[in-house]
Amino acid sequence: MDIKRIIEHLFFTDWQTHRAFSKESLRAIEKAIHESEQLHGGEIRFAIEGSLDGFRLLKGQSSRERAIEVFSQLRVWDTERNNGVLIYVLLADHAVEIVADRGIHTKVGDESWHSICQEMQSNFSKSQFEKGALTGIAALAIAISNHFPSNETFVNDLSDTPVMLT
Repeated sequence: MDIKRIIEHLFFTDWQTHRAFSKESLRAIEKAIHESEQLHGGEIRFAIEGSLDGFRLLKGQSSRERAIEVFSQLRVWDTERNNGVLIYVLLADHAVEIVADRGIHTKVGDESWHSICQEMQSNFSKSQFEKGALTGIAALAIAISNHFPSNETFVNDLSDTPVMLT
């Protein structure tokens, strides 16, 4: 059990989450997702969580495990072409995770996802949350478009609105 992690999560406030991602930032993220999806055949969801609850902390749930759980809860897997991608941000852990549906993951792969996460975390470490998010979405769009170019019959299966998990 990581006591330092538990304390950081228990004392992480909603105010800190909203300070990192203001309403204006959330609108910019939504716009970036919408515009990027015109350039590729993928579906992007963006989820932000300030901290984990006590149960998840005591269970020792990692940011990756939580991202997979959120991927399922938001039904990112439920797209016609198996082309959903989740960007999950866990602020208290300073973590970014990308979880992709099998249709995209097999083509793009872990190395690309890891590189995008690192780039986002670099911006986040400088408190440049909006810039980090937008940079990540742009990099994700490039990675997806290399394997899933845009098609003219675009159907938006998933909402472009970022989700603030509480």
